[in-house]
Amino acid sequence: MYAYLKGTLEEITEDNIVVEVGNIGYNVKVSTTTTEVLPGIGSEVKIYTYTLVREDTFSLYGFLTKDDLEIFKKLITVNGIGPKGGLAILSVMNADALRFAIMAGDAKSIAKAPGVGNKTAERVILDLRDKISLEDTLRGIDGSSENVNSTLTGGAGTDNVMKKEAIEALVALGYSASDATSAVKKVEVTEDTTVETILKAALKYMF
Repeated sequence: MYAYLKGTLEEITEDNIVVEVGNIGYNVKVSTTTTEVLPGIGSEVKIYTYTLVREDTFSLYGFLTKDDLEIFKKLITVNGIGPKGGLAILSVMNADALRFAIMAGDAKSIAKAPGVGNKTAERVILDLRDKISLEDTLRGIDGSSENVNSTLTGGAGTDNVMKKEAIEALVALGYSASDATSAVKKVEVTEDTTVETILKAALKYMF
């Protein structure tokens, strides 16, 4: 119903914000990771929204990026993961980390979300693995919107492939996909960078 709200941020609580648009205050449910990066009260914000309409409720769920909104919409298609569960998962890991956790089969990281057990986390992986593309995961790691073909032809795409291999290596060592993704994203890639140097540098951020 609403694609987004653009207005003044009037209130922030742990899982809800109020955005004033045209003298109307909208209650919007958000993840804790969203509240942590919001600007201060009185700032102008643009919140991408998902509208839930049921017989007994009308709720708005908000996200700072379209990417977060899209991964949320995929999450709530999973049996047992409603909007509340979707926000819970996005409160313990961002969209980038969630995509890689799904690709890596890392149910343990997903199960850290309140109310989401191992069986539900495994269901998320089973149901969404085919809906999460490798290219989307690599773009998330790089933080850019590189053309898919660049992944195959060098440049930033080569960096993405090396980062993915480094993350896979960290996961194989026993680290969670979420922690591995976070560490690898902090590593600066240069012309001389290899998978090994990314791995060594990322390990410094794991402690």
